[in-house]
Amino acid sequence: MDIKLIFSVAGVILILGGNVPYFVGIFRGKTRPHIYSWLIWTITYGIGLLGVIKGNGGWGSLSLAVGFSIVCITFLACFKYGSKNITKFDTVTLIFALLAIVVYFQLHNPLLAVFMVTLIDFIAYVPSFRKSFYEPYSENVASWVIYTIAGLLIILSLYEYNLLTLTYLVVTEVANIILIAICLARRKSKI
Repeated sequence: MDIKLIFSVAGVILILGGNVPYFVGIFRGKTRPHIYSWLIWTITYGIGLLGVIKGNGGWGSLSLAVGFSIVCITFLACFKYGSKNITKFDTVTLIFALLAIVVYFQLHNPLLAVFMVTLIDFIAYVPSFRKSFYEPYSENVASWVIYTIAGLLIILSLYEYNLLTLTYLVVTEVANIILIAICLARRKSKI
């Protein structure tokens, strides 16, 4: 059996499993995702998926496709269950990210486009970083840890390792770790 397929299937299982506590938290009102972050991630995750497909990511594309579906569902859930903690800074971040997406679509260089979408995706974390700093219990840390492990499995499931396939995934892993660290540090300081 292809080891890349095993990593991909394990990634899919973790993505789906990690979302169970996240969605339970959303519907119970404990987890409050930031709508601006999830809107941008819906766009960038889809573009990142296309980049991995174009870069011959192989089975890694399967895990990303499942993850993209979950991101879309989470974004839709934000309308009813998302954080109401939206600041002018968040709005400026959203506008900047959306303008950057317009620039992205004008690029004709795949590698430059991947760098741009990765930057946009990281910017999308900023409202969630800020919200999590002030409301450290508004995110399900266990789910973010599972997402990070799933991301590692997605990286391991790639057929080719190059800037097209790795840039977006590695930066997302780093951003996930930062979000986890913010939540844990702030929870500890509030005790």
